[in-house]
Amino acid sequence: MRLRDIRRDANLSGTALARAANWDRTKVYKIEATTTAPSELDIRTWCAVCGAEDQIPDLIGMARAVETMYVEWRRAARSGLKAVQRGAIPLYEKTTSFHIYEPGVVPGLFQTRDYATARMGRFNEFHGFPGDLADAVEARMERQRVVRSGKRRFAVVLEESALWSRIGSREMLREQLDHLRLVATWPQVSLGIIPRDRERRIWSVPDFWIFDGRRVITETPTAELNITAPGEVEVYRRVFAELSTMALVGAGAERLISETYAQL
Repeated sequence: MRLRDIRRDANLSGTALARAANWDRTKVYKIEATTTAPSELDIRTWCAVCGAEDQIPDLIGMARAVETMYVEWRRAARSGLKAVQRGAIPLYEKTTSFHIYEPGVVPGLFQTRDYATARMGRFNEFHGFPGDLADAVEARMERQRVVRSGKRRFAVVLEESALWSRIGSREMLREQLDHLRLVATWPQVSLGIIPRDRERRIWSVPDFWIFDGRRVITETPTAELNITAPGEVEVYRRVFAELSTMALVGAGAERLISETYAQL
């Protein structure tokens, strides 16, 4: 536990920390045993006593994320995928800068209706979610207005495999690639694609989205993770920067899309 490590690094006993913070002596031990969750004031006081004020933002960010960081798909989708899709709209609307990395699919904000239907249909089928597919797809299309508004900026990095992943007919994927080529010309979108034969500066990682440099959302097969601790967000920002250095943009990205289209 980081608070315990901070106390030990300061060469303080639990009793000494409690005395300096004007706490009951048992409070330190309850927090370190995780039987009591520290408040934000507790964290600030703890770090101040231990001379570790620089760690306050990270610790508070982690504390705030405890209740919301791990969202199980099955629990989130009890009322259907439409609710899941619509639930993200407020975050999308208040975000002005998106950084998106997708290794295997076209991001939802740039999907055609048919591509979104195929993708979400497979997701519904696999997880056994309620059958509100048409409404869920409509909600995803509604989210795309944040791109069309032109008021936000989107930095997107895809692996080349995202162009080849066929979740429906070849005709459907060609339509999707055509749309992606169009999206790449929009001034609010910067699209980079990492060629599959590119020498790696950093490994391929699970998909992640960074919202205004303050929140990261990434998905596992069973859950969505919301990450807000500044130190962890900074790691994702560094990963995105490294991935971007390997990506082709502009004419290079358009060439990869066109070559994929021609070979389908």
